Amino acid sequence: MSLGGVSSFRMDLSSHPGCIDVPNHEVKLFGASRNHATATTIFVPMTVPKLRSSIRSRSPSLSLERSLWGQGNGHVVGIDEVGKGAWAGPLTIGMAVVPSGRRVYKVRDSKMLKESEREALFDRIAQWCEAWAIGHASPAECDELGMSEAQRLAARRAFSQLDFKPDAAIMDGNWDFVDPRDIGEGGTSTIVNGDVTSLSIAAASVLAKVTRDRIMRSEATHYPYYNFEGNKGYPGPAHVAGIAGWGPSAIHRRSWVFMDHQPWSGARRFVRPEAQ
Repeated sequence: MSLGGVSSFRMDLSSHPGCIDVPNHEVKLFGASRNHATATTIFVPMTVPKLRSSIRSRSPSLSLERSLWGQGNGHVVGIDEVGKGAWAGPLTIGMAVVPSGRRVYKVRDSKMLKESEREALFDRIAQWCEAWAIGHASPAECDELGMSEAQRLAARRAFSQLDFKPDAAIMDGNWDFVDPRDIGEGGTSTIVNGDVTSLSIAAASVLAKVTRDRIMRSEATHYPYYNFEGNKGYPGPAHVAGIAGWGPSAIHRRSWVFMDHQPWSGARRFVRPEAQ
């Protein structure tokens, strides 16, 4: 299954420890596919660390999935989003279809896990899933379309990566941005804190978060003034200082309010012709 992305985002992660080279790996960025003739780097963890005691008992379950399976929905996809509140980088949607008869332990909502724990779980989750997919909306698309439509676009791109049409979907949050044409008769269910309670959504959250984090670590080598390797494009002191000193980069979302206060760069806030 492809990782997701666009030609403007370079997926060279060779400078990061814990990487190995895999020849002829296909990378898809924002719907644009490129088959690399040279080696592409991916993270391959040696072992999955023992869970910290604070999250050990907070395990998501398959209760929601079993209920939908019991209604005749053979393929249930869990959906989660990452990057909506970031100032830079893509908006990313993750999807995971998990099997009913096998279970991977130590999966939690990605926000509960440390970066090293998410990285260690990524390959285990990807291999366990019956299917998984990632879709992105670029920073420019977030500006031009608005965040709501960017979510819909990223979701459509993720669905296009699946080899089948899921019978039902469960997604974190209280807003359904899924096109009904991408889902079977089971429809879409929204669950507040679904990434904490549903194993499918938790798996999707880890896949989405790790994929986006890798993109932002890669971008940090090209835009070294914003601490993307640490903040992943989200606001923070180093990020604010970088914008104040250097102005926005090519991967910043220029419709956001921080663009109103650029000192000397001359960059102006992007304004859509019509409100979202």
